[in-house]
Order: sequence, then C-alpha cells, then structure tokens
Amino acid sequence: MSISRMIYVDDSGSVESGLIIFGWIECTPDRWRYGLRKILELRKSLFREYSVPPSQELHSTKYINGRSRISTEAEISDVTEWKTLGRAVALECLNLVKTCDDFRIGVVYRRTNLKGSSYHAEKARVYEGLLNQLNEQHRQQNSYVFVCMDGNGTDPIYVNAHRGLALDDRHVIEDPMFHDSSKSQWMQMADLIAYVTFCHLNWHAGNRFAWDWYQNYLAPKNCQQDPQEI
Repeated sequence: MSISRMIYVDDSGSVESGLIIFGWIECTPDRWRYGLRKILELRKSLFREYSVPPSQELHSTKYINGRSRISTEAEISDVTEWKTLGRAVALECLNLVKTCDDFRIGVVYRRTNLKGSSYHAEKARVYEGLLNQLNEQHRQQNSYVFVCMDGNGTDPIYVNAHRGLALDDRHVIEDPMFHDSSKSQWMQMADLIAYVTFCHLNWHAGNRFAWDWYQNYLAPKNCQQDPQEI
C-alpha cells in the first residue's frame, strides 16, 4: 500500500454558463520533484522570452484575457498586446503539460440551471462525486491519493466532503491541503487546466481563440480524453 497519486485541483465555471468544473494536474510522489523542476525551468524560460518573472502569479482568466500585467516589458501598452502575450504564455504552459511524461490531467464537470446558493450546493455535490470516484479507484488498487486544493480552506464544502468519506475504507488521505495559488506553481497549472476546459465546454465568440486548446494539449494527457460529466 502506498500513496500513488498527488493531485492539484482548481475549479472553474459560472452561474451564467451553467457549468461547474474541477480540473487537476497530477503526478506520482516519486516524480514530484522532477515535475516541479520542469515547471520551474519553464518559468525561467518565460522570463527570458517574455519578461514574466518566475514569482508572478499566472491567473488564467486575467492574463489570458489581457487583464493582468504579468510582464515587466515596458513597451507593452494596450490590452490587445497583453492578450497576445498572455495567450503565448498559456500555450507555452500547455505545451509543457502535453509533453512532460511526469504529468497527467483530469477534469470532471456538470451542467446545471441552479442559481445562487443552490448552485454552490451543487458545486459541493460535484466535488463529493469526484472525491468518491477517487476513493473507489484507490480502494480497488489498494493505494492512496493525496489531494491539494486552491484556496485558504474557508469554504467548508471541500473539508466536509473529505470527512464524509467512511473511514473504514477511506483511500483519500487527510483533508485537502490548501495552497495560495500565488505561491504555488502546481496550482497555477491546475487553474489553467480548469480554465481551458471551461473554454472547451462553453463555446462562445469570446472564447474562440481557445476552442481547440483542450483537444490539442490536454486530451492527450487525460486518461479519459474528454472531460468527464459527473
């Protein structure tokens, strides 16, 4: 028996789109440091090519849409240029996910018409479904999984889902470990995976630039190819 997976999970979706999405990047514990090294090497190359400091948070909805000044390059002056740079950076990150053997990804989602607090309750149920699925997979394999989440733990739905698992056959270790995404390279990658999946499932003109990103970069790293409706 061993911990065979470490997964880093972030969410996406919106009430307006009717989508609830959880996307993640994962690695095996013995390849964790190698995977992190690949990400850090990428961040160094982003600084050389685009003047994006390794310490700069890459928050997908902001930098890909030109709303985040991620580069120290003074000559970038308008939103269009920031969008162009942000999308080039995103593609560099996606190419690393696609080509690095130390990474796999996964996505689950649900469509709903619920609004307000009902939407949030449905989001909790989707996460519970993901967690039960992970627990059953590892129960069958007689192994364990460790889950890391974006955030500070103030939303109780994640801890509640973990503690709702029956202890006698629980194969998800502990409560989720929460990370501040501004300080976690893994979480920034998970954020990108969730965002790209949102664009893939929510086709509208504003997302046209990313319509094929999921199929081109993420599908090859997902055991199920397509996002899993849960």
